[in-house]
Amino acid sequence: MDAPPEQEDCLPFLRVAGYLEAMQLNAPRIIEANLDDGFLLLSDLGSRQYLDALLEDTATVPQLYADAIAALLAMQSRGAAYQSRLPPYDDKLLRFELSLFHDWLCGTHLDIGFSDDAEQAWQTCCDLLVANALDQRQVFVHRDYHSRNLMVTTTGNPGILDFQDAVEGPLTYDLVSLLKDCYVQWPAEQVWHWALEFYNGLDTAVRQGIDEEQFRRYFELMGAQRHLKAAGIFARLCHRDGKSAYLGDIPRTLSYVVELRPRYPELEFVIELIESRVLPGMDGPE
Repeated sequence: MDAPPEQEDCLPFLRVAGYLEAMQLNAPRIIEANLDDGFLLLSDLGSRQYLDALLEDTATVPQLYADAIAALLAMQSRGAAYQSRLPPYDDKLLRFELSLFHDWLCGTHLDIGFSDDAEQAWQTCCDLLVANALDQRQVFVHRDYHSRNLMVTTTGNPGILDFQDAVEGPLTYDLVSLLKDCYVQWPAEQVWHWALEFYNGLDTAVRQGIDEEQFRRYFELMGAQRHLKAAGIFARLCHRDGKSAYLGDIPRTLSYVVELRPRYPELEFVIELIESRVLPGMDGPE
């Protein structure tokens, strides 16, 4: 791993790698570290991403998700010893992430302006999504637990990458990242079936405080926050970093928000915005 100190701080990666190793999860082990020059020698987790395996052989899908859910449950239960050492996924960070959709996708990419009334409606949606996140049980959150950051390994599957931005945050965040993936999509019924596998795997004491309907609301509204954020990041990657290929992932990502319409009238403003202005705009010139 080559991470020049003037561009990357390796300490969060080293710190979280240590936590994951202590949890007996399959993340890269630090063999040697030269922080002055930004070089790390890491154990190898291979070259086969979950995404490739999921797309190439559907027969492997059930086991791959069973493994990823089991690893996530272990990360949350064993991570309880370490989560307070992580930065908090607080009101400020959640709102900043939502602003990426407003500023980068709607503003920079699509030149969509917000009237005073629209701005107020947007903030009301943000209030709802932030409150939903902060109301949840706070756990060890990887923060990018999806098919491009999980590796298929012969033992201890999955291999877990890209964990340096871990935070203490909402119970359902990583689950949403995994099951409502921005890069591969499954039928809603299957997603909920897997979500229930996770729910049923939680400690009894945790489930006693969160009934199934509350868990579903946490999960679905957490997804709306993540997918609005991700769509904004994809637009930023295009305009700031010259990575326009990510624009192709925006319609899939925002479709997860649109599908919530029947259950969450509180999201009507943002869903209508996506359907009437954002997605039609994605078909036009960059």
